[in-house]
Amino acid sequence: MTMTSRRTTRRLAADVGLLVVAATFVLPLAWVVLSSLDTKADLKVKVPDGITLDNYDAVLTPEITFTPLLNSLLLCGGGTLLTVVCAALAAYPLSRFKSRLNRPFMLTILFATSLPITAIMVPVYALFVQVNLIDTMQGTIFFFAASQLPFAIWLMKNFMDGVPKELEEAAWTDGASPFQSLLRIVLPLMGPGVAVVTVFSFVMMWGNFFVPFMLLLTPEQMPASVSINDFFGNKGTVIYGQLAAFSIIYSTPVILLYVLISRRLGGGFALGGAVKG
Repeated sequence: MTMTSRRTTRRLAADVGLLVVAATFVLPLAWVVLSSLDTKADLKVKVPDGITLDNYDAVLTPEITFTPLLNSLLLCGGGTLLTVVCAALAAYPLSRFKSRLNRPFMLTILFATSLPITAIMVPVYALFVQVNLIDTMQGTIFFFAASQLPFAIWLMKNFMDGVPKELEEAAWTDGASPFQSLLRIVLPLMGPGVAVVTVFSFVMMWGNFFVPFMLLLTPEQMPASVSINDFFGNKGTVIYGQLAAFSIIYSTPVILLYVLISRRLGGGFALGGAVKG
């Protein structure tokens, strides 16, 4: 076998492997899209006999979709905002000021990211009962932010390290405070990093079922990640068409968020010549 034929064989094998991996992602997505247009949908991936929007009409009601989605936006939006703000304030001194405690602190944060959420929910539930935060939106927002904060600080610090400190020193010379330099210089220059932390935090909160299921008790406060469980009826019966339609609607805010800030995600720091001259 010649060298050219070996390369061709390897390339074909790689292409086949990539097609198999792509199929594992495409087939579930195809089932969701096709089933949402089929009133007789089941677990098979099939083209519906007749395309209809009856499944969407059935789920587009305040009780099934609009109220849970609004609750999800309030919980995840508030939690993401709190996470980004706290992560920026925590990452700034870790990135700009050297201390012997920086490394132990970062290792502690790294350990916190490895803790399973189920292992800490029992003491968290007991604490929330004592401080009257159980079954409250603000309590769930606080816990969402606290659970995502360790990894957000890691990400934020790494991006912040890429901003030259000389730019801040110039601002300090002009009388700016460290908080002003963070707000007006560092954060605008690390826009892609802030976008990454925002998307990551929002997506992780948006798909979280266990936390709101444990901390919220009132059905009217449940987010969409919990209310989707209502499509699984008694004795194993599932309304697959409506479940697929709700899944598409439920995924829309995350897709829109990514599209809105995708330009910043693809941007660079472009600071190579900022400290020259």
